[in-house]
Amino acid sequence: MTTTQQIFAWCQLGRLLKAHAKSLEWHTDIDFISEQQYISFEKTIEKTFHRNGWFEQNEVRNALLEISDWLTETNLENWQSNYKTVIQKNMTVAIIMAGNIPLVGFHDLICVLFSGFKAKIKLSSEDDLLIPEVINYLTSIAPFYANRVSFSDRKIGDFDAIIATGDTLSNKTFQTYFSMKPHLFRGHRTSVAALTGDETAEELKFLGQDVFQYYGRGCRNVTHLCVPVGYDFSHFFQGIVSYSNVIQNKKYGNNYDYSKAIHLMNGEKLLDNNFMLLKNSEDLNPPIAMLYYHEYSSKEALEKYLEEKAPEIQCIVGRSYLPFGAAQKPKIDDYADNFDTMKWLISLA
Repeated sequence: MTTTQQIFAWCQLGRLLKAHAKSLEWHTDIDFISEQQYISFEKTIEKTFHRNGWFEQNEVRNALLEISDWLTETNLENWQSNYKTVIQKNMTVAIIMAGNIPLVGFHDLICVLFSGFKAKIKLSSEDDLLIPEVINYLTSIAPFYANRVSFSDRKIGDFDAIIATGDTLSNKTFQTYFSMKPHLFRGHRTSVAALTGDETAEELKFLGQDVFQYYGRGCRNVTHLCVPVGYDFSHFFQGIVSYSNVIQNKKYGNNYDYSKAIHLMNGEKLLDNNFMLLKNSEDLNPPIAMLYYHEYSSKEALEKYLEEKAPEIQCIVGRSYLPFGAAQKPKIDDYADNFDTMKWLISLA
């Protein structure tokens, strides 16, 4: 199992995922997978929404498209050129995957396998259909992976190191049960937007994508706006109006209604455009269907706030930061919590 063989396998997988992302029918360019397997994956995409009401088909296909963009020969070769030559290791890395957005655990999986380890996967109950289908594709394309990936339904069992992602409560559990082994534990982070007040309508529309993609449930989703004193929110609301259909999702709509009712009962001031609530708060973690915002008086005050909140922030979008619309388009070397997973894995051997 050479690096070249691995890159070829993942590139083939990328072609398949892109075909599903674009809702294409099985065709001769992807006939290294049977039509029956391809149709099975399509049915899983449909089934996923019935299992988890957040995972609408367009959200799943978007996740597949973003992942497929990683899996090109150029991207994989450039990524792997930053690390030592990979050799097969007889060690197992457990991966406890989150389930907040579709296929969120994929990046850990490719890192573990590319670094030469076996992967033992504990799936989230919110996303337990897509990863097994991806593995079925991968092992069909590259049989050398067949004995290097396994799943754990309950107790994880034997492993040599562990990667686990979850909320604050989950992290306490991870620390209690798994901290005696080499570990990489990730907690909850979120993302912010730094606005100047003179953003164009197009920029604000792209910001809406950063807010509403995956219904705002990812660590790269913007949940907080930093705005200058006296900011006119009517421009922001006009810029995001094209995302008003998010309210049609039952889970999102229920969250919107609940948060609105609770805050109104408590007499708290809200801004409301009938599908998104805004509340003045310096905190970063509002409930679903709500954004927090705060006003800054100077560039220095903005930078001070961002520096203080840095441990809680995954990314920042704005004219001086990550471009609007790019928050949910990470590259393969954009690591969660800005911690190089591959470097850590390679150091274990």
